[in-house]
Order: sequence, then C-alpha cells, then structure tokens
Amino acid sequence: MSLPDTILAPIARALEAKGYDSLTPVQAAVIEDQTEGRDLLVSAQTGSGKTVAFGMAIAPTLLGGADMLPPPGAPLALVIAPTRELAMQVQRELTWLYAPLHAQTAAGVGGMDQRTERRALERGAHIVVGTPGRLRDHITRGALDTSALRAVVLDEADEMLDLGFREDLEFILAAAPEDRRTLLFSATVPRQIAELAKTFQRNALRVSAVSSGSQHADIDYKLMSVPANERENAVINTLLWYESTNTIVFASTREAVKHLSARLHNRGFDVVTLSGELSQAERTNALQSMRDGRARICVATDVAARGIDLPNLDLVIHADLPMNAETLLHRSGRTGRAGRKGTCVVIAPAHRKRVALSILRTAKIEAEMQAPPSAADIDARYREHILSADTLSTAASEDEAPMVAQLLERHAPEAIAAAYLRLQLAARPVPEDVTVTSQDDFGAREPRSREAFAGGSWFKVNLGRKQRAEPRWLLPMICKAGGVTKSAIGSIRIFDTETIFEIAADKVDSFLRNVGTNGTGERGVNISAVDGPGERPERPKSNRRPPGPPERYDPMAPRPERADRKERYAKPRSDDGFEAMMETPRPPREARPAKAAKPFAAKEKSFPKDKGKPAWSKPAAEGEARPPKKKAAKPKDHKKSRADD
Repeated sequence: MSLPDTILAPIARALEAKGYDSLTPVQAAVIEDQTEGRDLLVSAQTGSGKTVAFGMAIAPTLLGGADMLPPPGAPLALVIAPTRELAMQVQRELTWLYAPLHAQTAAGVGGMDQRTERRALERGAHIVVGTPGRLRDHITRGALDTSALRAVVLDEADEMLDLGFREDLEFILAAAPEDRRTLLFSATVPRQIAELAKTFQRNALRVSAVSSGSQHADIDYKLMSVPANERENAVINTLLWYESTNTIVFASTREAVKHLSARLHNRGFDVVTLSGELSQAERTNALQSMRDGRARICVATDVAARGIDLPNLDLVIHADLPMNAETLLHRSGRTGRAGRKGTCVVIAPAHRKRVALSILRTAKIEAEMQAPPSAADIDARYREHILSADTLSTAASEDEAPMVAQLLERHAPEAIAAAYLRLQLAARPVPEDVTVTSQDDFGAREPRSREAFAGGSWFKVNLGRKQRAEPRWLLPMICKAGGVTKSAIGSIRIFDTETIFEIAADKVDSFLRNVGTNGTGERGVNISAVDGPGERPERPKSNRRPPGPPERYDPMAPRPERADRKERYAKPRSDDGFEAMMETPRPPREARPAKAAKPFAAKEKSFPKDKGKPAWSKPAAEGEARPPKKKAAKPKDHKKSRADD
C-alpha cells in the first residue's frame, strides 16, 4: 500500500524512510479535507499512532503555504504532555518526522536543568514539547514566547486533568494567540474534556478513531483468578510461561513496586522500576536499560509508565487491579502498538473477581478465562525447550572437535547429558506453586441452597461485637484468608467476643489448608475450627429504663430519704484520733476572749499642716500669684579646693 496524496511531500518522505506503508485510522482521519485548518477534538485509543497523527495535522499550519519552515525563532507549535517520558518520546517522534523540513525542537519538562532549556529557547525552536508545570514556569519567567504560536496540541488531555493540571492548561492556553489551532487528543472524552474544548476551541470538529468493535484488537486479553496471597507467585509463573522480550508489570503504589521488584530480582529476573519518587536521570536510565536489552522487566506505577513506548514490548501484567476502565486501557496500551501484537494478563484475587469483570465489561473487553500456569506446566515447557534447543542440532566445529572427543573419552554420554540438563535448569528461575481455582464459573454468583452446606464445618474468628465486627468487612477477610468465594460461606453468627461461620463441605479442605499456611493476614486475628454453632451466652441486658412513657418529675415533692441515712449519721464516733478531736464542742463566739489591742504610739507632728513649708510649695489663693521658687544658698566655702579637705 502507498501513502495518501494528502500528506505533505516532506512528511511523506520521512514516513517512507521510517518504514510506513499505510496509516492507522486516527492518522488517516486527521488529514482528511474537512479537518484542514480546524480545531480538532480527537478520541483515539492508546498506541494508535497519535503523535504522528497530530504531527501530520499541524504541518500545513506551521508552513503557512511555504515549502520550508522559516529560521528558528519564537515557537510556532506547542505540544503539551502529562509526563516527562511521554514529552520526551513525542519530541523524538517529531524530530524524525520533521527532519526533511529542518525543524528545530526544544523540550521543557520537569526534572531537567532549566538553564539548559532556557538556552535552547533563546537559540530559537519551531516546536516546543513539555509538561504543563514547566511550560507555565517558562512563560511566567519570560523564557517562552507564545506570541508566534500557530498550533497548540494537548496530548493525553484526560490524563492531564486527572493529574490536576487544569489550572496550568488554562494559563498556557490563555497566553497563546486567539487565532491559533487547538488540537485535543484523548483516549476518552469525559465531561471535563468537553468543557475544556468548549472554552478554548472554536467550532471544533469531533474525530473519533476508536474501533467500533472490541478495544485494542491487537491485544490478547487473559484473566486469571488466584488466591490473594498467591498473587506474586502468579506473576512469576506468568513471566516464566510467556518468556517475553520486554514486559511491564503494573502495581498500584510505590511500596508495591519496591516489594515486587525486589521479589523478582531475588528470583533472578533482570528488573528495573519506574515510580514517581525516582529522579529524571534514574527514570531515563531505566527506560534505556529496557531498550538496549540489559533489563527485560519493568515494574511501574500508572503515572510513571504513562505514555512510554518500548520496543518489542509484547506482555503487560496487571499485578494490581486498575481503579477503572480508563486506567486499564492506558496500561494495556503499552503493548499492541502500531500494528504489533501483544498480550495483556489481568491477575485478579479470588475475592475481587467480580470487580475485575466489571472493569473489563466497562472497557468493552472480552478476556479469556485462563488458569495461572502451574509449576508442572512450566517445568514441562523448560524440558521441551532444552530438548529442542538449536545448539543440540548444530555439529561441532573444527575448533570444538578435539574437546568434544576428550569429553567422550573421559565421561559417559549419559553423564554429559545430565550435566547439560543441570546447567540449563540452573539458569532458569524455579516456578512457584499456585493454587488452581475453577475458571469456568468465573464471575458466576449462584447462591447455594442449604442442602449444599450439609456436612459442612463451622469455624470461629476471635472478633465479635466488642470489636465492632460487621459482616461487610468480616466476609472479605474470611474469603481472602481461606481462598474461597462468598458463595462458600453459609451462616454467620456474631457474638460478644467471637464470630461463628459455616463453610461448605466441598471447600473445607482448601479453606483449612490456606488458613493454616498463610493465616488471616491481620495481626491478632485467628481462625480455628469448632465442633458446631453451639450455644453462646446472651448479650447482657443494659440498665436502660423499661419501655413506656417517662414518669413526670415534681420539683415540689419531698426528696426521698435513703433508708440507711439515719443509721449512718447516728453511728457513734470513736474517741481517738481525728474523730475524737471533732467531738470536742467549739465554744460560742461570744465566750471567746477578745484579742488584746496592740499599743499604738502616736507620732508627734513636728509642724502643723502647711507650717514650715516653703511659700512656693503652698497652694496659692484664688487670684494670687505663686511666689517664685528660691534657689538654695550655696555654702560660703563652696569654692574650697579639694586639696583642703
């Protein structure tokens, strides 16, 4: 097949040099005649070639009718991506796509040196790719000039809103010229995206490139149900079973990423991690290890792995269930990209299998129910690979022939074959034991009749009303501990300090085995078998007022007197100690002798009031002037020298 004629000649040459002979649906949709020069709201699934799509869409706008781009100066296009990895990937894609046009690209992403980015912007660039926070910072500081922008592209717009970048996006779009083109690309178009498009786009054309059939037709979905405590074992066996070139394993939190990566590393896997706590240099090195083959497995969180594109990535494992259908699609979209085939394995704990089915149903995905690979299955595959290895069918070379002859002279062929087998098995990780649960009735919720519990067993857990035990959280804990579903649990009776519950007869053995091996997973909580439901003491009655209308209180009624009050106060006191002292009557107040008054010696006044005081200190009479203050006379010998003393 040949490329459409509507593609600009320089862009077509770049696509042909990259090996493109046809376009994906989203790429073909954005270069149709009705999309030329218009704002676009494009919904397309992850991995459908959106970067090349908007690169082809904005090329005529950037050229403006010319055959070549002008010298680099103020940016002509601005591409905004949610994460650093996606922004750097978009920059790489646009670099080779616009190479025939001699376009200069610059990046503005968090975690990189701002001074280097400012120098690149000062030298001039045609296209700037970055994350919302860093781009806003460059605009605020005056390093990024948006006056010449002709097109603004928002890639993964729904994810940027989920990450809380709405305010930054509104600031950037408000700083861009009003006559620009605005292209929004999103896997889904929720209400927030529609509102953003209505605010910052002009008469936008809605383009939907999502397949009308199943989501991600190039991805083969598998759904495995395992006991919750064997989830990591199922991840290990899945990795050993598929033997993928590159694999991404998704976990929900950073701590889960650390724990799972350490477990895989201890088992001999080449593992790298991606999480939000890593620096940009560490994340770049991790991705480069995956690209050059030094690592084969990447354990990542949702945000860290958003938008990354790794070569030969043909397996995605959901070690933790995604929160919703959108997260499932974005995770799975790391594989099956650009026409490549991929496999996606969803590992669902037995107590959350209905949640997994609901997420898949919302995402319009039909997954094949599959039991997790067992240790016996993986061992059989190991031996088949060893027996059919290409090295066994290759004859010895001239350099190897003498050594082969010496080996056959010194050792028997059986010993050589046994040594070869041991070496091959030692180089491969040992598979884990995984409990195989029924996958046929996966998701079925048929209530059991009372006859199904005939011959069942009763168990107790040391939690009761005093611990605020409730069936809504007791039931999931029991299912998780015993590796059973809700349908295997019959009657539940909650008492003061313990709870008695019934397990169906066909699930008793597996329930006992799982509880005995792994416990309940909760500190201080134990499950043990009992002979039967038995009789438990009734809950003590409270001292509440009996039912009926309350008695009316009369404040004027005499206070009821206790029967023992008179006897208590009439009890004779002892004659010793404090009580004896208290028996001594106090004399009446009149009989107490008065205290003798202290003698008071009156001071003789040296002078009556105002007598002997200077005239200036006396109060002046009304209308009379106060006499002037006289200075004290100095002694006659005041000029006497100190030497005379």
